Amino acid sequence: MAGRLGAMPAMARQNNRARSVAARLVMLLAIAAVSACNTGDVFALQPAVDVGSQTAAVPETPQYSAPQYSAPQYTGMQRLVPSNPYMTAAYPRMDEPMSPAEQMPQSEVDCRNELRRLGVVYTDVQPIHEGQCGIDYPVRVSAIGSVGMKPAATLTCNMAATFATWTRNELVPAARWRYFSGVKTIHQGSSYSCRNIAGEGVLSEHGKGNALDVMSIELNNGDDIDVRKPGLFAFRTRGFLNNVRADGCQYFTTVLGPGYNYDHRNHFHFDIKNRRSGYRACR
Repeated sequence: MAGRLGAMPAMARQNNRARSVAARLVMLLAIAAVSACNTGDVFALQPAVDVGSQTAAVPETPQYSAPQYSAPQYTGMQRLVPSNPYMTAAYPRMDEPMSPAEQMPQSEVDCRNELRRLGVVYTDVQPIHEGQCGIDYPVRVSAIGSVGMKPAATLTCNMAATFATWTRNELVPAARWRYFSGVKTIHQGSSYSCRNIAGEGVLSEHGKGNALDVMSIELNNGDDIDVRKPGLFAFRTRGFLNNVRADGCQYFTTVLGPGYNYDHRNHFHFDIKNRRSGYRACR
């Protein structure tokens, strides 16, 4: 009896050693199975990648229509870059899409902030390049506060901001003073247009997006003030149009209208042409 009791601890130790050996064998088999599915180091955080293969989990580089921005669309497949072999579904390396502020000069960003401050309703549109004509960062203006722009005008941001400032500070107050009414709509005849100055062979400011032609001004009270030279006894209209011309010279470097020449008989031409010595043409 005593012999059997003494043999029990020895048997227990043998059973423990057997279980320990079995557990080690199970661990080694598991490691071997994982290694068979992965050519990299199973203890490293960098999974192995077959460089040059494709994966649908990594987005394509987003395509933008600058400067009109939209959310990037991730579709299709992207080839892995050999210099970055660890870009996989488990560890993606995706560059953030550039914001509008990063895609244009700071001066353009500041200008758009000014447009928003002035209440201008606008959209950024595709860059325009037509030979010697074009605008790098055009905007299409559809309204200035409650004043509509018909049709929408394609301009440089600087021209849009200048015109909006003049509209708010001069045009609208002049209409209220002369007609006791606000301005409903500015009807324009030409904004950006690739053309030369008539008879001069010099690129027009319209070809740079720095000019706008105003044909008529529609008021909230229903009056539609045509820019064409008013009749002899249209004192109020004449006074209003004289204000438009004179006040515009404080904002624009060129203001041309009826009476200047035949080409300007039916509209006011406003532009911000840069001239030497700050010369302004107001006629």
